[in-house]
Amino acid sequence: MNKEAARFMNVQKSSSGGLGVYDLAIVGGGLAGLALAIQSARAGYQTVLFEKEKYPFHKVCGEYVSLESWDFLEELGVPLSQMNLPIIKRLLVTAANGKQLEQDLPLGGFGISRYKLDAMLAGIARQSGVEVIEGTKVDDVKFEKDLFSMHSAAGSWRSRIVAGTFGKRSNLDVKWKRRFILQKQNKLNNYIAVKYHVKTNWPCDLIALHNFKDGYCGISQIEEEKYCLCYLSTAKNLERSGNSIPQMEKQILHQNPHLKKIFLESEMLYASPVTISQISFSRKTQVEGHVIMVGDAAGMITPLCGNGMSMALHGSKIAFEQIRLFLQNKIPRWQMEQDYARNWQKQFGKRLWTGRWIQKFFGSVAMSDMLISILKPMPHVTTRLINATHGQPF
Repeated sequence: MNKEAARFMNVQKSSSGGLGVYDLAIVGGGLAGLALAIQSARAGYQTVLFEKEKYPFHKVCGEYVSLESWDFLEELGVPLSQMNLPIIKRLLVTAANGKQLEQDLPLGGFGISRYKLDAMLAGIARQSGVEVIEGTKVDDVKFEKDLFSMHSAAGSWRSRIVAGTFGKRSNLDVKWKRRFILQKQNKLNNYIAVKYHVKTNWPCDLIALHNFKDGYCGISQIEEEKYCLCYLSTAKNLERSGNSIPQMEKQILHQNPHLKKIFLESEMLYASPVTISQISFSRKTQVEGHVIMVGDAAGMITPLCGNGMSMALHGSKIAFEQIRLFLQNKIPRWQMEQDYARNWQKQFGKRLWTGRWIQKFFGSVAMSDMLISILKPMPHVTTRLINATHGQPF
């Protein structure tokens, strides 16, 4: 029996709840999950990935990727160099009153929609041998006798390792009563996010962060001369606006003259925006019940720092380094979990702390105005803050 036939038979047994056992099961098909799946399958491991939606689909995201991820994405098989994507080299920040600061980005980034990038990575994952199961929501994950069992309305599966790459907030977070879920509502854990794709007149090499009361909005170019317009606001802002997104935009976002101009002059390409609620930037654990957390499930950097997508990709590489050692029987499970959490914190801990600190200045009319006034004559300080929330190519 050849390798591919053996793999197919094992997958069939696992998918039907039989004796087959995957090496790695990944719950969540975003950037972190897809990148991890591709690395695992290419190394020869039986890999399954569950995604509750069906590709391609839109999701809330700023869609700016730090150039630290460029080489890694190309290694995975995304032909970035052939895609004529916008390269973004400048940052514009405005206060709610319109005061502005412009700064060159030390490393820079590029724009690409999640609709396109996730679907491309899903195709690469399938070609690499990953069993991609779409339209399937995993309802429970249990660990017993050194094996995981996963359950959904579609069936049950078993695996030696499970990675949780299910994003900002999921049904499993609630089921497991993760610490950030149980925290009382505060300034770090009760946000909503809204995203549009638009056509507008905006420089292709410039990303902007426009402040408004209790929130901020980013705009930057993606593929096909479209732009991602994505903002973060508090749930209270929406409540004050009668739970109407258009009303909130008119009453609150338009107070920033830059945002008012963008909203009035842009052509909205969606019939309605993509939204998500109950976003939390509180600290999270990188391992939960022996499940390896990767991407936003492990910890979120505030969107104003602009490199959450790169952190998800880099996190997948850090995770697989330890997963591979475990699957090669070189380290025990406890060491895999411990070393992963330590390496994740070493790479991202300072970034998240800096992001939370900067977040205090954004969304406040007075504080954002003060920050821009302080930083404007000191570009070297602004550069240091940007560098503190970004990494090096990996």
